[in-house]
Amino acid sequence: MERSPIGVVIATRDRSASLAVTLHHLLALPERPEIVVVDNASTDDTRALVAREFPQVSVVALPFNRGAVARTHGVRALRTPYVAFSDDDSWWAPGALAEAARLFDAHPRLGLVAARTLVGPRNDPDPLNEVLAASPLGPAVDLPGTQVLGFLACASVTRRTSYLDAGGFHPLLFFGAEETLLAYDLAARGWGVTHCPEIVAHHHPSPKPRPGRPAAQRRNEVLTAWLRRPLPHALARTRELAADARRDPRARRALHETLTRLPGALRARRPLPPHVERAARLLDTEAAATRAHTGTGGTPPADAERTGDTAATADAAAGRRARAHLGGTP
Repeated sequence: MERSPIGVVIATRDRSASLAVTLHHLLALPERPEIVVVDNASTDDTRALVAREFPQVSVVALPFNRGAVARTHGVRALRTPYVAFSDDDSWWAPGALAEAARLFDAHPRLGLVAARTLVGPRNDPDPLNEVLAASPLGPAVDLPGTQVLGFLACASVTRRTSYLDAGGFHPLLFFGAEETLLAYDLAARGWGVTHCPEIVAHHHPSPKPRPGRPAAQRRNEVLTAWLRRPLPHALARTRELAADARRDPRARRALHETLTRLPGALRARRPLPPHVERAARLLDTEAAATRAHTGTGGTPPADAERTGDTAATADAAAGRRARAHLGGTP
């Protein structure tokens, strides 16, 4: 049997039962992908279970929890040209990986594909699907789908060379909203990041609450701003978080963790190229407009705090420039 051009990387920790369900689904795929499980120093029976019940699956055992960087260990362990990410509660629809490989073969600049995600036993569409499909960055002549600067890690497929070229997931962020920074870094290196809804992933998250996740996501959004965005934008996001921290314990935790990591973010700071910054700013403006329209609240970023016709004209011009420089239709 011909070897699949796509491998699957799963980062896991202390969720052996859920991992077993995911592996059963992945091993039943017609593409027969090579699978690498990266164990983030589990204290349960994860390694023993994989060795006993799934001997065809490779395991990379890490001595301590590396968070999202575990995926990079998996990418390095694979030698397939393309790599799909799954979490220990997600898997790919039959045929999705073959379609992804076809898109990568046909589009040499394509660096990462964000799939359409179906959630739970009822296959409910993840709300992120609609956000990605409506991206104002639009299409590009040399890429499939719609250009985006965000994705869901467990529903993404990447070109191995592009992922390693961009440096993979950043160690400073650990877990929680770590995808945006990688999308920025891929685009900054000239790789296309697109949403292709014909590629489908299934996600069955646990109903149990994850109390630390909202704070981690908020922390990482602000750290990403310090790592890649203009200083006024990063300062505005930090002020917004500090204001929320006065009344919200999750925001207080996020602020504390942000300040603890801020020296590392400043050392690793590398602002985006102007054309990628314009694209990021366009998405900021779109998100702020959506919040205002739906009444979901939140303070818009500093670079979206403009009013009147001048702002509309500037945003339209920025959008044209961003789409042109990213490869889309101006």
